[in-house]
Amino acid sequence: MRPGPLKNNYKKGGHTITNQRRTSPRRVIDKTRINNQIRLIKSKEIRVVDEEAQIGIMDIESALKIARERDLDLVEISPQAEPPVCKIMDYRKFKFEQAKKARKAKKQQATVTLKEIRMRPSIDTHDYEFKKLNARKFIDHGDKVKVTMRFRGREFTHKELGADVLSRLASELADVAKIESHPKMEGRQMVMILMAS
Repeated sequence: MRPGPLKNNYKKGGHTITNQRRTSPRRVIDKTRINNQIRLIKSKEIRVVDEEAQIGIMDIESALKIARERDLDLVEISPQAEPPVCKIMDYRKFKFEQAKKARKAKKQQATVTLKEIRMRPSIDTHDYEFKKLNARKFIDHGDKVKVTMRFRGREFTHKELGADVLSRLASELADVAKIESHPKMEGRQMVMILMAS
């Protein structure tokens, strides 16, 4: 897709507005040389291999002829080698298999998210139990839990109360979680991170 034309500045309501050129997102360009593109390399001879074994060192024209006879492609796989290595294969099938493997690996990749639970030093028992239950659910699901203890007003002078609540939570969740990051102050709040043990 080619970028659209660049338009001139124009006035609207006393302000100058500039239209800028729209660009398409960058695509990943495959730089693998196949078939006739291999003729552009400086070396006159290449090492040719196929699926089963090594065929040998030969000139590019002979290798292209063998690939055409087998109704396959000649693909440059190691351009830095001396002489460069080319393989006779079905390039479309090879690219399809690579894309399939990449999709499968992406699907199987485990994603760990960071969930946050906020508390106050003077938290009520019911609220504490409810937040502890949520933290347990998040950890069982495989996520990390960031427990934030917020201090308001004069609560800031009694940081030990917040630290006690956080250590109590960590000890009660010790069967499923361990502390990744011990409680530390970040401004007017104390933060602790728990992860699955």
